[in-house]
Amino acid sequence: MKKIMSMLLVLSMLLMGAAMAESETLTMATNAAFPPYEYYDDETGEVTGIDVEIAQAICDKLGYELEVVDTDFDSIVPGVVSGKYSFGMAGMTVNEERLQSVNFSNTYATGVQVVIVPEDSPITSVDDLFAEGADNAIGVQQGTTGDLYATGDIEEAGLGSVERFKTGTDAVLALTTGKLDCVIIDNEPAKNFVAANEGLKILDTEYAVEDYAACFAKENTELLEAFNTALAELTEDGTVPAIIEKYIPSTEAAAEEAPAEEAAAE
Repeated sequence: MKKIMSMLLVLSMLLMGAAMAESETLTMATNAAFPPYEYYDDETGEVTGIDVEIAQAICDKLGYELEVVDTDFDSIVPGVVSGKYSFGMAGMTVNEERLQSVNFSNTYATGVQVVIVPEDSPITSVDDLFAEGADNAIGVQQGTTGDLYATGDIEEAGLGSVERFKTGTDAVLALTTGKLDCVIIDNEPAKNFVAANEGLKILDTEYAVEDYAACFAKENTELLEAFNTALAELTEDGTVPAIIEKYIPSTEAAAEEAPAEEAAAE
């Protein structure tokens, strides 16, 4: 009997140790095809970006290790709900549909949805997508707000068709090969795609402006509250703004750097 009790005690201690070790690591689900918020660093081969750095700063403040898992965008919310991931952070917008499944943190960044078109496109503004008789083939990343907007505003209104892709890269590739008329996506990755693909441009008019936040399982309120507290403190002390500025320099900062760059060129 003593041997059995001893074995049970050892097993109990091992299970407790495993639970503690697991609790010391937070798993962040993301989709690493959304620069500058999350993407693979060419030199390190690791996922980096705004979301990763903010999540790391929050984990450091709370005393957790951070594990980043790259997965399909539309599997992030189900994975968080099931407990597979501690939270999701992937340039994700708060909307009513997602709020039915998860809770969201406070906002940490603002995103703008834009439209990418070929330079010679007859689509010259967002309004052209809603014009009477419009029938455009529109590319989006599946499960994103661009997908939701295009589905509700355009496809369901009979103003065109929506082609859904696993990544924004795939959607833009289809645009460059003439399979699409435009792509709806966040402004920051849109800039990267246009820079990397000759013959594309971003329309001057915005499609939508939205706020980004991290998502949590509804029952995980304690972690959500701790996350929000750390996020507020890191925003107040300048850490979060500095991370965003690092990847998305403000107009003022860019203007200040311009003379130095010109002088260096001379």
